[in-house]
Amino acid sequence: MRRTKAAALSLAATTALTLAVTGCDTVKETAGDIVSTATAAVASAAEEKMNEVKDGVNATGDVKAGPTSTDGDRTVAEITATNPKGKTADYTIMVTFRDGDGNFLDSVVLNIDGVEPGKSKTGTARSNRTLSGEPTAEIAQALRH
Repeated sequence: MRRTKAAALSLAATTALTLAVTGCDTVKETAGDIVSTATAAVASAAEEKMNEVKDGVNATGDVKAGPTSTDGDRTVAEITATNPKGKTADYTIMVTFRDGDGNFLDSVVLNIDGVEPGKSKTGTARSNRTLSGEPTAEIAQALRH
């Protein structure tokens, strides 16, 4: 699925760039539709990954996203899970990257495993593609299991 998603994003980005260079309004709208479709596919893939978690409990309050930074050509954010329960838990977390206007840019799923009771553990959420501007990371969903 990762290769399919990467190929779709690559094709969408290449097509959007090629079509945008022509300057035609209709072509620009088509390019925008292609990028929107690819972005929706990424979001859908993240949702599917979250749905694979069995016996997960909503734990959005246990998880915090740190500020974003750049690692190579990708946007990253440190994600911290704090386990308030009495036994070790694993976390599956959907992180959404948004632009300064709050528009959706990307979504990734991160696992932080083996968080001991009363302790915190971190992981790094890494965007699927290059994001422009100054994106922020937010916790869209978190499951403790």
